[in-house]
Amino acid sequence: MANVYVFQVLNGLGLGMIYFLISVGLTIIFGLLNFVNFAHGAFFLLGSYLCYTTVAWTGNFWLSLIAGPLVVGALAWVAERVLIVRVYHLPHTFHILITLGIALIIQESAIMIWGPVGKSVPVPELLQGVVRFGNFAYPQYRLFLIVFSAVIGLLLWLLLERTKFGALVRAGSENPEQVALLGTNIFRLFSLTFALGVALAGVAGVLSAPLRGAHPFIGTEVLGLAFVVVVIGGMGSFSGALVGGLLVGLVQSLMTSIWPQGASLMIYGAMAAVILLRPYGLFGRA
Repeated sequence: MANVYVFQVLNGLGLGMIYFLISVGLTIIFGLLNFVNFAHGAFFLLGSYLCYTTVAWTGNFWLSLIAGPLVVGALAWVAERVLIVRVYHLPHTFHILITLGIALIIQESAIMIWGPVGKSVPVPELLQGVVRFGNFAYPQYRLFLIVFSAVIGLLLWLLLERTKFGALVRAGSENPEQVALLGTNIFRLFSLTFALGVALAGVAGVLSAPLRGAHPFIGTEVLGLAFVVVVIGGMGSFSGALVGGLLVGLVQSLMTSIWPQGASLMIYGAMAAVILLRPYGLFGRA
């Protein structure tokens, strides 16, 4: 019985890291741009389908892990430069409307291209099988997912905390006008940050494809969970996205063994409790 709970805890860590990659992109975008991106789940969906297509054409999962986020980030950059930049100064209702429109375009395009039925993606041959720890066995791919996501998170933290780009992002989130007056092209910074945040959702989509496949309606579910993570952790907080993602992943995984019907209830219950105790999230600020 103990092995079952260890298995579910590891599954929760894997889910949590996926949720972290999704929500940290969402929170970076909001932290700098003060922009609510309701198309984030759709870009996750696009990453999953790009993984499926790359694997189907080339048989190379590792290529999809590079190409998927790059393509998703490039499309996000184009969308930001053509559409989103025009509504930054408008109220959040306009942000929601335009990104919902982008999400619907991506979803319906996915149905037109790949069909309404989900597609399965095989686990890469190198990561098939299990790793044994005594009498406990765990799938190699799930362990890879945890480690790889942690490496991405570490690199992202270093980018935001130890580079000039990260300093500009942090300064821009506090006072964009002053950063612009100091000679930084603030609109280019906005575009790069938006593309980076969305590319992280693309990474999450590629990583989840061998586990859940690519489905045309998964974007809405993922978006809802991402906002739960952000609300729990605090909008604009890197640490909050990590802790919130792990918390949601662990609760969701453990509840499937204890009370499957109540998994979603517990997740949203945890969010409600955080809102009551700390309206800005565990690591958020006013």
